[in-house]
Amino acid sequence: MASFVTEVLASSGKLEKEDLAGKISKLSRRVEETKEEVSDMINKKYNEFLPTMQTAEELMDLVDAVSREIDTLKSCIENEVQRNLHEAATEYSKLRQQLEKNTAVIGILQHLKEFDSAMGEYYQALQGKKYIAAAEQYAQESVAALQTWSCSDTSLLKALRSELTIQRENLSYHLGEEWHKLAVWKLPPSKDLTSAKAFLGTELHLNCGGSKDESGPHPLLPSVLQALAVQGELHKKIKMFGHVLLKYILRPVIMYPSLVVEVGQNEQATVVSLQMQETSALNSTPSQVYNKVCIVLETLHKHLFGRPFPFADVSVGEQKVSLVVGDLIWEDLSDCIIKECLLHSIPSSSCQLDQYSAVIDETEQFEKHLKEMGYLSGEATDLLKYARNVNSHFATKKCQDVIVAARKLMTAEMHSTVKISPDYKLSLPKLPSPGGERERFEGRKACQQEPQLESEQQLGPRTLCLPVCRVSESVQQIVELAVHTLSEAVGSSTTCAVQLFYTVRNIFHLFYDVVPMYHKESFLKFPHLAAIQHNNCMFLAHHLLTLGHQFKPHLPLKDSIAYFVDLVPSFRRLGIQCFVAQMNVQKSEMLERLSNGRNFANLDDDENYSAASKAVRQVIHQLRRLGKVWQDVLPVNVYCKAMGTLLNTAICDITAKILQLEDISSEDGAHLYALCQIILEEGPLVFTPLPEESKNKKYQEEVPVYVKKWMTFKELSIVLQASLQEIVDRWAEGKGPLALVFTSNEMKGLIRALFQNTDRRAVALTKIK
Repeated sequence: MASFVTEVLASSGKLEKEDLAGKISKLSRRVEETKEEVSDMINKKYNEFLPTMQTAEELMDLVDAVSREIDTLKSCIENEVQRNLHEAATEYSKLRQQLEKNTAVIGILQHLKEFDSAMGEYYQALQGKKYIAAAEQYAQESVAALQTWSCSDTSLLKALRSELTIQRENLSYHLGEEWHKLAVWKLPPSKDLTSAKAFLGTELHLNCGGSKDESGPHPLLPSVLQALAVQGELHKKIKMFGHVLLKYILRPVIMYPSLVVEVGQNEQATVVSLQMQETSALNSTPSQVYNKVCIVLETLHKHLFGRPFPFADVSVGEQKVSLVVGDLIWEDLSDCIIKECLLHSIPSSSCQLDQYSAVIDETEQFEKHLKEMGYLSGEATDLLKYARNVNSHFATKKCQDVIVAARKLMTAEMHSTVKISPDYKLSLPKLPSPGGERERFEGRKACQQEPQLESEQQLGPRTLCLPVCRVSESVQQIVELAVHTLSEAVGSSTTCAVQLFYTVRNIFHLFYDVVPMYHKESFLKFPHLAAIQHNNCMFLAHHLLTLGHQFKPHLPLKDSIAYFVDLVPSFRRLGIQCFVAQMNVQKSEMLERLSNGRNFANLDDDENYSAASKAVRQVIHQLRRLGKVWQDVLPVNVYCKAMGTLLNTAICDITAKILQLEDISSEDGAHLYALCQIILEEGPLVFTPLPEESKNKKYQEEVPVYVKKWMTFKELSIVLQASLQEIVDRWAEGKGPLALVFTSNEMKGLIRALFQNTDRRAVALTKIK
């Protein structure tokens, strides 16, 4: 047993060279043998009752020795064997990394081989102008893998990548040169492209088939285009081409009717150029525009863009280059056609709408032709939608034209006027009957059956007639414009009619807002214009009362709409405010002139009398001047009220100043009387009617009706020359004419100023009660 353990321990340092499994098997056999001996001993001890105590102790020692050998072997396994396993795993990992590195190097060498092969084929294809093959060789998988290889720090790969970039630029350069040979632009030298003549130098040369020495079954054009597509540069080239095409050919021929497209042919190329023709039209018709555009696009389709081939960015089927061109230029092209052509072709009158169907048909044929050439897809376009929506565009254009025309009239000069007589009637177009023949027959029958009352009062022939006055020609034209616009609404579609109706309302709203602000200074500076503005507002208010009623049966509007009646008070108030502002200006000027009369005191002084006389004369002159300006413009009643108000202002001011005098000498009284007589004699002359208004003499005879203080002033002039007894008699104990216009205090003050303090004056004062 000891020799076995010694042998195991002696060989513990060389376990890595022996079979560990064999030693474990030998140890196991020894354990089994020891187990059998222990079992035999126990059997003898307990079964045979043999005194084997000594043998048992020896066996116990043997068991302990075997146990220690097991522990020693286990410790050896845990220390030595595990250490050797770690070293083996580390060595295996290094070998694996080396293998991977070798594999990667082999892969790189394979890619380099493929790259070299691809670049060789690329050089051959490029030299032979086989651009599709060159582009495909450049874009193949080996080249792409080289571009994305991670070991970018390798000098060799850096050089290859640099070469790859150079060759890409080289291919792009060659393709660009070939593209420029295929489509050569000759652009006008002038940068000021604001007239048709500036575009006359524009030419496009289409050299189809490549260079002159090119020969072979396949033309160069599809090869260049497809190579550009593989390179991802075709869209960029076409986008730039479309931009130049729009700017220098398509837009000019749409904008300028005098420009036409000519297509010529020479030995090397097809030439598209612009030429000038004489025309007086301001805008091209849709048919002319469509014809010009089709000539250009047909030429491009025939010589440049009419060949199909697959694109890299198209996933389903094949797409023509012409469709790419159409997608890039169609939005700008259709927008230009709408703004520069279709917008101007919209009818300005509803009676011309039926004729617009020809334009819609031309637009449909134009788009159909573009779809046949491949420039458009099968979807509906904004161009055709715009043409078909002519009713809405007609209403919009009509509304814009109406508002522009109305604003032009509102900002025009107002001096030119027309005279309105009571016989004036607004000319209305012939409107369709709102009801049928049966309704009219039933209406007449009902009227015949309705009983007539003997005492029934009929409206007079002058009911709702305008008074004689003058209004601006522009405001009369505004009313005619409103009537014409409403006439256009009659018979139109519901949407169009509603839009036109509210445009008419906007005309009057615009007048209300624009005219007072635009002519504000003129209305305050010139009395003539203020009177015309007053009449204009009243003229509009008059027609606003009836305009809605005349068109209501013919418009598809709700019954609750107020039409134009709600605007009447605003216009009347606007006219009154304008004229009242001018009246206040005239009152201020009049009072300022009277303030220079030195309060009409001490008129025995020649200088004071001269100043007072001058002030009175200036007032009379101001009234005469206003009379000449206003009498032929304002209605008679308005004129008389206005002149009466101004004259009354002057009389009130003079009367108040005379009543404030505390001492009036006989000479002063004579001068005051003379001044009052000037006003009494010349004041009524401003009411003298014009020759054609001779029947209105009553206005001059009824001056006190318009001048409230006229009788007061007349009695004042009498008092200035009357005696005490005459004054007492005219007072008549508070019942005479003096008592009607003066208070007792005013009369007593006037007596004290005119007469000296005597018993007679005291008696007279006692009678003034």
